[in-house]
Amino acid sequence: MKKKSKIMPASGAKNTIVFMGSGPVAALSLAFLCKHFTVEAVVTKSKPPHHSAAAPVEDIAKSRKLPIQFANSKQELDDLLTTKVFQSALAVIVDYGVIVSKTAIESFPLGIVNSHFSLLPQWRGADPITFAILSGQPKTGVSLMCIDPTLDTGKIIVQRQLSIKPTDTTPVLTECLIDLSNQLLLEYLPKYASGLIKPRQQPHPDRATYSRKLTKQDGIIDWQKPAEQIEREIRAFTGWPGSRTVLFNRDVIITQAHVVPSTHGKPGDIEVIKDVGILSVSCSAGSLCIDRLKPAGKREMSAKEFIAGYYSNR
Repeated sequence: MKKKSKIMPASGAKNTIVFMGSGPVAALSLAFLCKHFTVEAVVTKSKPPHHSAAAPVEDIAKSRKLPIQFANSKQELDDLLTTKVFQSALAVIVDYGVIVSKTAIESFPLGIVNSHFSLLPQWRGADPITFAILSGQPKTGVSLMCIDPTLDTGKIIVQRQLSIKPTDTTPVLTECLIDLSNQLLLEYLPKYASGLIKPRQQPHPDRATYSRKLTKQDGIIDWQKPAEQIEREIRAFTGWPGSRTVLFNRDVIITQAHVVPSTHGKPGDIEVIKDVGILSVSCSAGSLCIDRLKPAGKREMSAKEFIAGYYSNR
């Protein structure tokens, strides 16, 4: 029976990695990796002074008594990796938000492995999960790649697909992709480190698509868009920036809705059927029937509750 391959860093230390990441996705990945690998050190961004919320990766690292190094920029990461010698043959980077240079990559004999939450070259860039939902595609996935200095163009170690359900929101899909990423890291990091896998070029690089960071402005609903597109935005923007509009002179965030093929008016026209709690808005194609929403400063509620509380009091 063939024995499981193990990561063999150049120094001879077994099964060790350096982890790089800063966001909540990175924190969950780090917590998983700590159970299966020896994490020699954690490299993360320092928490901005004005942020009161916890720094997720830093908190995980401290709770497990892992050495922590801070690098908030490409130059700071270069400085760190040229002055501090790690024993690990490779680093793993997830949800870091810092550009990685050739100098940083070459600091590790086996480079830096990135877990990217799309089927590259699809949705390179900062927010592949949100854009997978926005585009209406039926599937996404995880790509483990050997990072290079350009944007998500590195060679692929492994890719695996995941179906996108019609009701998936960004937080729900993110959880599924984290689980898939963890499975791939556990199975394929040792294989890559021991030379059992030869990374391959990304297929059809000329067909690459690119995501970007969202802004608060993205969350303002434009009723001139088709209802299907707005419904996808509502699911994609769950959490942040949220899908915002004004109904009955109230600022609201729509949290759940479904598409009705027919249109009863011009874009932005509101239809209310009070007895059954139906609240719909006409779009350029079809109407959006609102199921749940959150008025500013209030709890999330059903459309029927909203109609009872705000429509009759206009």
